Amino acid sequence: MTNPPRPRTVAILLALYNGETHLQEQLQSYVTQSHDDWSLIISDDGSRDQGPEIARRFAREHPDKNITLQTGPKAGFVANFLSLLRAAGPDVPFAALSDQDDVWLEDKLERAIERLQEIPEETPAIYCSTTIICDYTLTEEGSSPYFSKPPGFANALVQNIAAGNTVVLNRAALDILQPASQLAATTTCHDWWIYQMVTGVGGGVVYDPVPSLKYRQHADNQIGANSSARARFSRLGQMLSGTYRIWNSNNIRALNNSRAQLTPENRKILDDFAKARKQGPWGRLAGVRASGVYRQTLLGHLGLLVAAVLGRI
Repeated sequence: MTNPPRPRTVAILLALYNGETHLQEQLQSYVTQSHDDWSLIISDDGSRDQGPEIARRFAREHPDKNITLQTGPKAGFVANFLSLLRAAGPDVPFAALSDQDDVWLEDKLERAIERLQEIPEETPAIYCSTTIICDYTLTEEGSSPYFSKPPGFANALVQNIAAGNTVVLNRAALDILQPASQLAATTTCHDWWIYQMVTGVGGGVVYDPVPSLKYRQHADNQIGANSSARARFSRLGQMLSGTYRIWNSNNIRALNNSRAQLTPENRKILDDFAKARKQGPWGRLAGVRASGVYRQTLLGHLGLLVAAVLGRI
């Protein structure tokens, strides 16, 4: 007897805040998905524009879909996305995070689900991908970088490669993230924390070199693309300025709140990295190297080592 097909319903989790300008295009890109078994939860974080009405009209136009508009926590985009993870509930097989101003490629959900279903159901797993970088008119300008080193907790602790607008999670990942999200208030970014937690518990990462969406760049982006040389040097500047140290402190606190969920090996990496941050210059350098943490590019990793010596980690 053959096994019945695994459920493939996807809960799309859309964080909304003053997004009227581009929201309709994003919503329409859900409709054109080749995988049409989806529901939608929109969390409005206090919009003062027509975004919520656009969302309500979309729900009326698609009565065959389960579309919910809820009130967000009004504590910033990170808290809004964490609340959406919990709103997905205990039963949905997959959840896809969505920004309000991108445009998904037609096979985004289908490709993500197919790749995630290659991983055993009981293994927490995250799908993420590269993106097509566009200006505010959706004119293509290039693509986000593809990182070739293996994903893992030792990378996730010091770098995020899982762009939130591309993330799709399986049920086992949601079972880890939903309760842990209650303890993650200090985390720097929801997608970085997701990458850290899924790898931290020994889960899998599907990192797709094929773009899954058009990533619209404009003045209101919370976090811009990391595709140009200028952007990469800007990130390096943040690392050396002290901003990166604040991010790490926030992330370590959030991870320690859920440390019981981490594998023993990854708890040791976390503790070794946290201990290294408290040493003198050469102790920090030696400790960071001994912990095994790494960034994806040579420039990025050298920047990490320099930041360690300067006390900026």
